Amino acid sequence: MVPDKLHYLRLMGITPWIRRDLASSLVHTPQETVAATDIAEPGKGGVMSALSAEQPMPTELLDWDALRARVAACQRCELHATRTQTVFGVGAPNADLMIVGEAPGEREDALGEPFVGRAGQLLNAMLQAIGLDRKSVFISNVLKCRPPRNRDPKIEESMQCGPYLDRQIALVRPKLLLAVGRIAAQTLLQTKISIGRLRGRQHRYGVSDLPLLVTYHPAYLLRSPAEKYRAWQDLKQVRRMLEERALGD
Repeated sequence: MVPDKLHYLRLMGITPWIRRDLASSLVHTPQETVAATDIAEPGKGGVMSALSAEQPMPTELLDWDALRARVAACQRCELHATRTQTVFGVGAPNADLMIVGEAPGEREDALGEPFVGRAGQLLNAMLQAIGLDRKSVFISNVLKCRPPRNRDPKIEESMQCGPYLDRQIALVRPKLLLAVGRIAAQTLLQTKISIGRLRGRQHRYGVSDLPLLVTYHPAYLLRSPAEKYRAWQDLKQVRRMLEERALGD
């Protein structure tokens, strides 16, 4: 069997059987060297065992440390070329409330933490108003890298980052998700409905059927202070739902 065919069979997940007396004649494959010690009869490891060992663990199986490392090294979209660092998320790893924003901004990119600066200060005040703080919730974003000039995330970027957010939600296992801002709400709910129509009612997220609420992004509230009253109504609903679910445990 010629090396090129062996290489592609391996990528397809097919275990090739190669006579041992021919193993030494193998030369470099397009991407790697196959040594005689890598060759084995079917059912005895060898090539496929080595290949399986090189495959990265699926994202949905990663623990916190492995997930953080996977995100920090991610190059799945073009944003890795312009970021200062990834912004993984902060807070309690088993929080009852998980807050999801859209993407890091300039300060978040510089500091490696979501929701800092004026918008972050307002979010802190919003949480304190319902008896919470940053350490008692978990805060993340749809994207882990800053888009250039803080533009809206592209669909393909959200798709590439999606498994990371899904795994964070699975690890936290919150009682309630709060999507802040249009991008986060529409991404999590897979909809084009406006945030004005999404907020004020309960939604469900994912196969785990987690309850999800929507409110305005703190940066928007800084630009449109008249909407703070509606955001306060959303926060009271958050507090009420958390209290109800705590009583149900």
